[in-house]
Amino acid sequence: MFAIDRRVRWRRLGGAALAAAALTLLGPQPARAEPGVPVPPNDLLSDRGRGEVTDADRDFAVKVRLAGLWEIPAGEMAQQKSTDPRVRAIGRDIAAQHVVLDRLVRDAAKKLDVPLPDVPTKDQQTWLAEMRAAEGEEFDQIYIDRLRAAHGKIFPAIATIRAGTRNDTVRKLAQRANQFVMTHMTLLESSGIVDFAALPTVPAPTTAAAKAGADLAAVRSAAGSDTPSSSVSAPVIALLAAVGAGLALVVSRRLMRDPRARYRRQRRRL
Repeated sequence: MFAIDRRVRWRRLGGAALAAAALTLLGPQPARAEPGVPVPPNDLLSDRGRGEVTDADRDFAVKVRLAGLWEIPAGEMAQQKSTDPRVRAIGRDIAAQHVVLDRLVRDAAKKLDVPLPDVPTKDQQTWLAEMRAAEGEEFDQIYIDRLRAAHGKIFPAIATIRAGTRNDTVRKLAQRANQFVMTHMTLLESSGIVDFAALPTVPAPTTAAAKAGADLAAVRSAAGSDTPSSSVSAPVIALLAAVGAGLALVVSRRLMRDPRARYRRQRRRL
C-alpha cells in the first residue's frame, strides 16, 4: 500500500514538473537583442521631471495615452474573434504591453502635471467599431492593418521627441515608447498579412535637402565624366613620351656611328 502511494506521489510530481517545463517553453519570452545589436540602457537616463515641458511634450504624452485606450480593447478582441493563432498571440502581447506603457505614461503625466484623456478619439472609436463588425479573416486584416498604420504614424513623432525634448522624464518615456512601438510593429508584421502598399508613402525631401542632394549628384557626375578622359589621356601622354625618347636614342646612336658626322664634328671644333 505504501509502495502504491509513493508511486502515485512520484507520478503527480512528475506531471507537475512536465507542466512547468511546458509553460516555460511555450510561454511568452522577454525580447532579447540579436548578437551585436545593443539594447538602449534605460536605467542610465534620469527621470526627475527636470527641464522645460513644451506643448510638443504634452501632445506626445496624450498620443501615448490614446494609443493604449484603443489598442488594449483591440487586442482583447483579437484574442476573442480571430481564428488565427498567430493573430490571437499578437493581440495578447500588444494588449499586455500597452497596459505597461499606459502605466508609464500616466506616471510621467502625474509628475509633470499633464492632463490625459480617458476615451479614444473618434477615429479610434471608428476603428474599434470596424473590428466589432468583422469576423474571421476580415477581422484579422482590419486589426493588423489598422494597428500597423497607427504605429507607423507615431513612430517618427517618438523619434522627434526623443531627440529634442528638454525634459528628462519625457525623454525617458520617449525612449521606452520607442522600444514598445518597434516591438509592436515587428509583431504585427510577423502575421504575414500587412498590406504595405496601403501604408502612407515616405514624404518627399524638403527643398533644401533635395537641392543638396542634386548638388552632390552634379558634383559626382562631373567627377565621373572627368575621370575617363584623364585616365585615357595619361597613358597616351606616357606612350608618346616613351616613343619620343626612343627615337631620340636611335638617332643619337646613328649619328655617333656615321664617320661623316664624326668628321663634321671635328671640323667644327677646329
